[in-house]
Formats: sequence, structure tokens, C-alpha cells
Amino acid sequence: MNLIGIKARKASEIKINTKIKNKVLNNYALLIDKEKKSILRENKKDIKFAENKGLKENLINRLIVNKVKLKGIVSSIKKISKLKDPVNITLQKWSRPNGLNIKRVSIPIGVIGVIYESRPNVTSDVAALCFKSGNAVILKGGSEAINTNRILAKLFRRALKRNKVDENFIQFVDSKERKMVDTMLSKMKKYIDVIIPRGGKNLVKRVQELSKVPIIGHLEGLCHTFIDKDAELKMASNIVYNAKLRNTSICGATETILMHEKIVKKFCNPILKKLEDKNCKIYGDNILKRYYKGKLYPAKEKDWSTEYLTSTVSVKIVKNSKAAINHINKYGTMHTDAIITKNKKTAQQFLKNIKSSIAMHNTSTQFADGGEFGFGGEVGISTNTLPPRGPVGLEQLVSYKYEISSKGKIRD
Repeated sequence: MNLIGIKARKASEIKINTKIKNKVLNNYALLIDKEKKSILRENKKDIKFAENKGLKENLINRLIVNKVKLKGIVSSIKKISKLKDPVNITLQKWSRPNGLNIKRVSIPIGVIGVIYESRPNVTSDVAALCFKSGNAVILKGGSEAINTNRILAKLFRRALKRNKVDENFIQFVDSKERKMVDTMLSKMKKYIDVIIPRGGKNLVKRVQELSKVPIIGHLEGLCHTFIDKDAELKMASNIVYNAKLRNTSICGATETILMHEKIVKKFCNPILKKLEDKNCKIYGDNILKRYYKGKLYPAKEKDWSTEYLTSTVSVKIVKNSKAAINHINKYGTMHTDAIITKNKKTAQQFLKNIKSSIAMHNTSTQFADGGEFGFGGEVGISTNTLPPRGPVGLEQLVSYKYEISSKGKIRD
């Protein structure tokens, strides 16, 4: 692991021009396309291992790579190659009365360690984003995807070698041992500048507890959709259905629906019945119980702070938008929260006062995704109070320095 760290640090000090970066990425996309059969063969090994291990169906689904997913991986890499290089950009410049000319210029972070589970596309997405932003990356995927991750990392290294770039910009920890993760977190502070965990609550919690390196990430995606008294029923119904059920296993899925008390009678049955008809389990409070005609389970206090990641939702009736904001700020995880309303003033009040890293108006929370934001992909979503926040794409993977010049100025 120390050797991996030394190689990563050395690679991160090399400056690569944009033309070469894009050439490497396009070569990588071509290699994935060319080696389709090999990738699918390796993926089959992982799926067999996962099935024998008795992994849950939703975890196995995340693991699967097929021709359609490979097409998506290739497309994502090509998109990243077309994005503007975020390094060496003058973010701001000004001159001072004391004779100093000051520039704030973007620079790579250095070495990024990514610890992740299941989804093999994280290997290609993260490697591409880190490389384009001038960072070296150390990838530690889960044991359940080791064969697929290995070949995707190997192909990236091949693309680097073809273009005479240090292969160690991308390094894959080829081991199923958990102690490698502990080493990355607690013994590699001089080699790794930031750790990004991508995976379930247990993984992220472990990283937060053990890491001596700064972290970018989120523990949970407890997302809310608030239906205001000035919402339009058809729009509210479509958004809620999509926000909850389009994909229940992603961190941007809505887990709690808040409804304004003035529309509950008219809105609750058409909106919630649509969910129930698709086998969504509904937990509701006592007010909802009076109006909803479908099957309802009584909501307990713990339901307001549960990330279900399945076809289950909790529903609370609130007095007004202020009560909705207070509920979200108390129980939410600063991920993604939405309001549905025609009232622009109420929408603004909501957007400005919730603490979430992503605040939405008349939009499904499932859009909480770097690709959807036009970032070409994401390394993860950050709910940190300090930046970066929200989807972490190219522009969030850089830091900055101040460059100062003068005509021989000395300070009085």
C-alpha cells in the first residue's frame, strides 16, 4: 500500500496537457468497446460469486454489467473528454493599491482515494474524472466486483501507457482484504489528500470513523418532496411517483413525502394510490389516516429518519411550508429536497431556507446526479457543509492557489 501511495504521489506531480488527457480518455473508451467480451466474462465471475455469497437482489443488480451498461460507460467517458479542462483556470484576478497583482488559479487536489461498493461503472467514471482534473487516484472497490473493476482499471492503464503517460495516475487495489481499506484511511495521510466513499451507510460510517484523511461524501440520502397548498395535482402526482419509484435504490430517491394540510383531502388518494398500486408500502401519520382510503401503516418517529432504499415511503401532513422546512432541517441529511408549488414566493422561501446541498422546485429528486447536471459523471454526492457540495464532478475535483506578482514591491 505504501508503494501504491508513493507511485500515486509521484504521478500527481506530473502536469498533463488537455490534448493528451482527452486522447487518453478517447483511447480508454475505444478499449472498453474493443474488449466488451472480456469485460462481460469477468463480470459473470463477479455475479456468480455474489449469488453464491447470498447477496441481496438489489446489490446483484448494481453489480451487473451488460451491453447497454457498457454503452453508457463509454458514453460517459466520451462526455468527460469533451468537457472543459478545470485545471489552470484563472478564477479571479485583481490589482491592489499596494502594487500587488493577484490571481486565483485552479489546481488539482493531488491524490484521491476512492472506496466504493458494487457498481463497476464507478471505476471508469471516477478514473476518468480524476485524470481529467489532473489528479492521481487510488481505487478500492468491493470484493463482490473485483474482476470487473480489475479489467476496467487495467484498460485505463493501457490507455495511459499508449500515450506515454505515467500509468500510476490510476491504481487499483487488487485485493479482497478489508485491512487495505483501514490502511488507506489511517496510514496513508502523507500520500492521499482526500478520501471519497461511495456505497452503503455501513461503509460510509466506517470511513468517517476511521479516516485520518479529509472526506468528501454523504452518509445517507434522506430526501423529501413537499407538496404545497398551491401545487397542481397532476404535476405533483407525476413528480412524486418518479421521485419515489423510478429507482428506489439510489440516494436521490424520495423517502418522505410532506403534504400541506389544506390539500391532503383532495391530493392524498390519487397520489398515494398510484404508489400503492405499484406495491409501495406507505407509512402515514394520524391526519393522513383520516383521509387515505388505501392500506396505511402507522408511522413511528424512526420513520422520519429512515432511508428505505426500497418501495416504501413515509408521509407526514404539515401545517405550512415553514413546518415542512423545519421537518426537513431536523430529519434530513442535507442531500436533496424538493417543493411542488405554483407559488414562486413560497418556492423561494423553501429553496433559501432548507439546509440541503441540492434544493429543487417542481422537480423530481431523482435528478440528484452529476451526469444530469452536465458534469459528465460524478465521483459522488457531498452533503458536507464545507464545499464541495452536491454532485462532485470535474470542477469540484480542483483546489486553487494564489499567484501574486509586483514590480519589486516590499512591504512597509
